[in-house]
Amino acid sequence: MRHGHTPYGYQIKDGKAIICQEEADQVRRIFAGYLSGLSLKTAAEEAGVTMQHSTIKHLLQNKYYTGDDFYPAIIDQETFDSAEVERTRRERALGRDNLPKKKQCQRVPLTRFRMAKAEQVFGDPYEQAQYMYSLIESEV
Repeated sequence: MRHGHTPYGYQIKDGKAIICQEEADQVRRIFAGYLSGLSLKTAAEEAGVTMQHSTIKHLLQNKYYTGDDFYPAIIDQETFDSAEVERTRRERALGRDNLPKKKQCQRVPLTRFRMAKAEQVFGDPYEQAQYMYSLIESEV
């Protein structure tokens, strides 16, 4: 399995992912700080990491930290799952969950019409639209 970007906390040596202990400790402190109630940015700062808010969010969502065939585990699955539940809870509380809202689809009736042939072209798009609408002769 090949990975294009090495997540923070790992380094590639001789074709294998190994844990960078200092960065891995920071990753663990970010998760712990966030789960203790700190904001993403504050948790990272207290762990000694300077990252953008979105980068920290992606770090918390990176499943590689729980380990797979290529990456050794830095955190356990329970910590990862707890952080995901907390992140989702906070996003919903702030109205930032970006979940698609259920929309009631309404069917728009198909309308057919007949119009006269356009013989003029206007430089102003609004004037052109008004002219085109004036050519509608009747609904079919």
